[in-house]
Amino acid sequence: MTSTVPNAIEHADEQQPPITMFGPDFPYAYDDFLAHPAGLGQIPATAHGTEVAVIGGGLSGVVAAYELMKMGLKPVVYEADRIGGRLRTVGFDGCDPSLTAEMGAMRFPPSSTALQHYIDLVGLETRAFPNPLAEATPSTVVDLKGESHYAETLDDLPQVYRDVAEAWAKCLEEGADFSDMNRALRERDVPRIREIWAKLVEKLDNQTFYGFLCDSEAFKSFRHREIFGQVGFGTGGWDTDFPNSILEILRVVYTEADDHHRGIVGGSQQLPLRLWEREPEKIVHWPHGTSLKSLHLDGEPRPAVTRLNRTAGNRITVTDADGDIRTYRAAIFTAQSWMLLSKIACDDSLFPIDHWTAIERTHYMESSKLFVPVDRPFWLDKDEDTGRDVMSMTLTDRMTRGTYLLDDGPDRPAVICLSYTWCDDSLKWLPLSANERMEVMLKSLGEIYPKVDIRKHVIGNPVTVSWENEPYFMGAFKANLPGHYRYQRRLFTHFMQERLPEDKRGIFLAGDDISWTAGWAEGAVQTALNAVWGVMHHLGGETDATNPGPGDLFEEIEPVELPED
Repeated sequence: MTSTVPNAIEHADEQQPPITMFGPDFPYAYDDFLAHPAGLGQIPATAHGTEVAVIGGGLSGVVAAYELMKMGLKPVVYEADRIGGRLRTVGFDGCDPSLTAEMGAMRFPPSSTALQHYIDLVGLETRAFPNPLAEATPSTVVDLKGESHYAETLDDLPQVYRDVAEAWAKCLEEGADFSDMNRALRERDVPRIREIWAKLVEKLDNQTFYGFLCDSEAFKSFRHREIFGQVGFGTGGWDTDFPNSILEILRVVYTEADDHHRGIVGGSQQLPLRLWEREPEKIVHWPHGTSLKSLHLDGEPRPAVTRLNRTAGNRITVTDADGDIRTYRAAIFTAQSWMLLSKIACDDSLFPIDHWTAIERTHYMESSKLFVPVDRPFWLDKDEDTGRDVMSMTLTDRMTRGTYLLDDGPDRPAVICLSYTWCDDSLKWLPLSANERMEVMLKSLGEIYPKVDIRKHVIGNPVTVSWENEPYFMGAFKANLPGHYRYQRRLFTHFMQERLPEDKRGIFLAGDDISWTAGWAEGAVQTALNAVWGVMHHLGGETDATNPGPGDLFEEIEPVELPED
């Protein structure tokens, strides 16, 4: 794959351990924690069977519930919509069930090693995702300002694109010690990671992504910054991230989260669904054959939560949409945190006031997609005049921005993601219906590929999503703005509750918006494991001495703390 990140794919020593997305803020090896034969910990026998509320049935909630069940607790999962959250795979009405569209998460980097643990656990397969200029992508077209360029590798594009890639590499090296940090992460050199990152957090917390580029001599050209924003490579253009904190971007590139992506064969929603039904081989208290599904009436989670409050004995009381009221010794909240501000009636006493401030200040990115099913991967046909693919994975400054071509073989029906956009580009689609969106997209693509009649290959109605318009999400994923580091630290470290007043303990935050690397399923898994450790500790449990958990090592690896005054 062609990358704009220096040294991301050309490593002098291929025997180095693989990088993992534990990231610079909290360099804890979650993959080792999961793989250890001692397991994640145990609770006292007197706590076996204790009910724990898990609010949100996305990946984070299901992972947390699954691990709590294995410890002998009884997770009670609440879900307002469907199991999976933003791991949402849908089909097309009237089409072959094998044709699916990933409305949320669709590409996963190999650095997501905790996520990979669960993918392997439930027996799912992955395959290379056709990102721009990736090895799995037959060809890419970059269309800017009405001019199109066809490429199979970066070298096929005009020199200015290579100049932009080189500028980004220099910018990262000079402004963010890229090679040094990348090496430290690969070698799991925690002291060095913390040394580099502490300086950068203090230096860059108030800096935007765009400001970081502008401060670099390598990006003194506006034209280069514009091309980088519109195209970017790897996962596509970066300009929708320009207002965000540069720290968010560095976390992604350090951990190679934008490289070597894999898709889950058959759809990502299979992961939480299979965990929901999985019967663990090693389980405490519960008989063999127990699953999350079997612990819930009719195999379904409880409905949406409508109220959360504290009651006597520092318990957490949950009211759901059916009017059912249950009280718990512990609860994990994994839904998007804005739900606590708008959809759920909450007591102020649930969290300390500075945590409420952090929740309120969380900044979410918008995101939209539209998919259509087609009769076959016609884009692999060759143009009679040029010998090139008649259509390619497309990056453009037109409304569509990113178009992805997804097939399962030359003679099988296929799927096109006509458009994948974020932020302002997503808001442009918001008032339009699925069919209206498709018409605009086909018009844009028709201007890029005047010889190709995409419409004649369409075999079903389009499916679309705008995550900012989804009532139980209100956005796709968080992305910190400059100055938000302190807020994110409060939310991520919330599972360390011995530091909180006693009357503020017992409910634990998790989910990818609590993580440092939001927008990636790995963050959902890692924060779920933090919350599991927190619940275990809250109920008097502990980890095995040979497999310390994230809370046991917290003082050694806790995130940098910036002064408040």
